[in-house]
Amino acid sequence: MNISEKIAEGLLSVKAVFFRPDEPFTWASGIKSPVYCDNRLILTAPKLRALVENHLAETVRAEFPECEVLMGTSTAGIPHAAIAAHILGMPMGYVRSGAKDHGRQNRIEGKLEPGAKVVVIEDLISTAGSAVETCEALREAGAEVLGIISIFTYGMEKGRERLAAANVKCVSLTNFDTVANVAARTGYIRPEDVRRLICFRDNPSDDGWRTK
Repeated sequence: MNISEKIAEGLLSVKAVFFRPDEPFTWASGIKSPVYCDNRLILTAPKLRALVENHLAETVRAEFPECEVLMGTSTAGIPHAAIAAHILGMPMGYVRSGAKDHGRQNRIEGKLEPGAKVVVIEDLISTAGSAVETCEALREAGAEVLGIISIFTYGMEKGRERLAAANVKCVSLTNFDTVANVAARTGYIRPEDVRRLICFRDNPSDDGWRTK
């Protein structure tokens, strides 16, 4: 089992990624989804947390060796950025979804020198809107954004297009397809459900996946 599959197995074990194809969740947009993701649950599982954070640190070293600062996305990326930065002995900060309306009205929290080489830590990539906004805020502040590392990505076309348009390299520890296949292999879902899940991933706004 490779590291992506090990992390996928861990996410399923704590229900950080939760599949329910026969009783889909309803997103705020009204879309019916067979999957719910809450990577904050990783923090409550010490063994999985250690696996994820150490692999985040290893991925920074391997993919972005020039990195000088980690920046977490608000709010779910913050603890993962903090722990990975601690492992690496590296500064960290985070980017708010909007500037504060009091005090110094910061959007970026933590010391960030102009020209600093930054890697963004994100817990989850779906349509990549918040991740791209974070990169844009850091670039406006004078940082050089080397890329993003996420724990999990859906691999949705819209997300891939946004990241490409923003010229942002994104590396994920595991992905939707891997988690779905591990779920089927371990009996978490039925093997025939994998095709339905992939159909959802490919076109979330079309609920035809429910009858596949």
